[in-house]
Amino acid sequence: MEIERKFLVKELPANLESYPQQHISQGYINRNPVVRIRRSNDDYYLTYKGKGMMVREEYNLPLNEESFLHMLPKIDGILIDKIRYLIPLDEKHTAELDIFQGTLAPLRIVEVEFATEEDALAFVPPAWFGDDVTQSKKYHNSNLSQTN
Repeated sequence: MEIERKFLVKELPANLESYPQQHISQGYINRNPVVRIRRSNDDYYLTYKGKGMMVREEYNLPLNEESFLHMLPKIDGILIDKIRYLIPLDEKHTAELDIFQGTLAPLRIVEVEFATEEDALAFVPPAWFGDDVTQSKKYHNSNLSQTN
């Protein structure tokens, strides 16, 4: 089960380059239900996501590069490219800051995952977070992939 909140980014945090980062490329084989392929640095995954906004099922299966490349021509929409920065917020939470590249630039979205719904609802975002878009389907990556 994935429990996360999603925000636009008002301003980038200081010393951004000092945080761990991942180069992510992902495409969508299907959007209902969501079936995604992803390359994150040198790791590859096939992901299924159930329905929902803040809380939904998510299953990740490992792929190899060959399988990822085989499925790549089958994606529906654009291949999303983004740089993800992993920014610790406190002892329980890490901000996953995505800075989109290419067609989706200059979009910036930050997500935080939680252990419980109560924890998610009690979360007070730092000042650099912008509008809460958790309940907006517009900012689901599967919908962003339909951007031309």
